[in-house]
Amino acid sequence: MKCVEGDLTWRLSAAAVVFLAVFAAQSARADEDGVSFWLPGQFGSLAAVPTTPGWSLGSIYYHTSVGASGSVAVARENRVGRFTTNADVGLNANLDSQANLLFLAPTYTFATPVLGGQLAVSMTGVFGGSSTSIDGTLTSALGPLAATRTGSISDSVTGVGDLYPMVTLKWNDGVHNWMTYATGDIPVGDYNPARLSNIGIGHGAIDIGGGYTYLDATTGREFSGVAGFTYNFENPDTQYQSGIDFHFDWGASQFLSKQLFVGLVGYAYQQITPDSGQLPVLGSFESRVLGVGPQIGYIFPVGNMQGYLNLKGYGEFAAVNRPSGWNAWLTFSISGPPPSATRN
Repeated sequence: MKCVEGDLTWRLSAAAVVFLAVFAAQSARADEDGVSFWLPGQFGSLAAVPTTPGWSLGSIYYHTSVGASGSVAVARENRVGRFTTNADVGLNANLDSQANLLFLAPTYTFATPVLGGQLAVSMTGVFGGSSTSIDGTLTSALGPLAATRTGSISDSVTGVGDLYPMVTLKWNDGVHNWMTYATGDIPVGDYNPARLSNIGIGHGAIDIGGGYTYLDATTGREFSGVAGFTYNFENPDTQYQSGIDFHFDWGASQFLSKQLFVGLVGYAYQQITPDSGQLPVLGSFESRVLGVGPQIGYIFPVGNMQGYLNLKGYGEFAAVNRPSGWNAWLTFSISGPPPSATRN
């Protein structure tokens, strides 16, 4: 884009408006493209409870609908720069995005204890679609004169995502259960830095953490919490590196019977170091979001196997430099003969 020096008016095509709208909407969300490796809400009730040794298969249908305003993306004065010596350009942009994803996670749990705990390994793959639309308005002012241009752009993609290996180690002592985990991102999914919507994130990541579950079979009360940190590697296509992220997922439930429970779930997500590789005008842009909502779970026999069904949803709030909205998870898993409890 270019403005003629000394011209009292400026010209900006719809495509240029869209470019700035994309710039604002993306930079309004910390972590590159507003997509973090960690999907808040991955862990929930019964997270640290040991499971039945052998093979199991977990599947999750995930839907999310979020929005963001580009007004928080530009410099603190809400300006993207100067096109002439005295003309300021203000930008307002609004993003709307939806995704429908299916996660499949085959898992093998070892019967032989490791360090006194139960070791399990899994590999999660994802398939689905995502769509994004952005509307933007640019306003230029020079003395008493002003001009406004608007534009919009939309994009959608359907394909496969990255691969997510995970290792967990769990211990049990009566009503107390502990776990530690390590996971990461193998960036093999559909990704194009020129698109608004992607299934893959375009870079690798490592995430480690630990958790605890209190489960009292006598009262039917349960509480779980899992915390972790994500280190993001540089995106080789964009030379952009997202900062280190902290996340905490929790769930609380009450068993109404041996099979049925209801409760609440929530999460907190906070970026603790700034992104790097972006333009200086973007600043650090550490992101934050909180989420909370209801859940219901049901454990039932499937022949000589065990089935588990869980539905939970989150409404997001207190978002900073990140899109927010709501998301829902429908989990179904099948494993060996019923243990005393099952992981969400």
